[in-house]
Amino acid sequence: MTSLSEVDDSELARLAELGREPAFRELLIRYERPIFSLIYRMVRDRELAEDLAQETFVRAFNAIASYNSSYKFNSWIFKIASNHTINYLRKGKLDTVSIFGTSDEGLGDRELQIKSKTENPHEFTERRELGGRIEVAIGELREEYRMAILLYHVEGYSYEEIADIMDIPLGTAKTYLFRARKELKKHLEYLRAS
Repeated sequence: MTSLSEVDDSELARLAELGREPAFRELLIRYERPIFSLIYRMVRDRELAEDLAQETFVRAFNAIASYNSSYKFNSWIFKIASNHTINYLRKGKLDTVSIFGTSDEGLGDRELQIKSKTENPHEFTERRELGGRIEVAIGELREEYRMAILLYHVEGYSYEEIADIMDIPLGTAKTYLFRARKELKKHLEYLRAS
């Protein structure tokens, strides 16, 4: 008998749709950390991120019958997380985000930090300051731009996957990333000049 950990996502989703709770639990285990990580970077509040992640999985479970197995399951569930988080942010207007974290925050290895074995304390301090500036700049982006930047640069999704997750045309996803990078560059140049 095959262990559920060896079954692919689309088959687990099919089993979950049939009411097999262990299949949904396996999907939860697979996507709990990545979903939490993305949401945490958007809202920068651990408890809120846990709540939003839990709500994302409840929504996914309730809508599992709408999952189309011709698409990647991870794109489907990230779409639910993305929409839910952006809707929450639009209502609550939170304005900070952290793209830096430690594994104890549940963010795993998804850090935008370059670690050098030859880095001295001065270089380390400069790098951390730059990271803080980038963090502030990302926090000031529109929610859609922030989500696109995090999906591309932190989660590693392609333009096409971002368009699917955010439920927008491919050209819009590219525009969001272009504008977000432009705003980040402008913000960082302003900080460098001051």
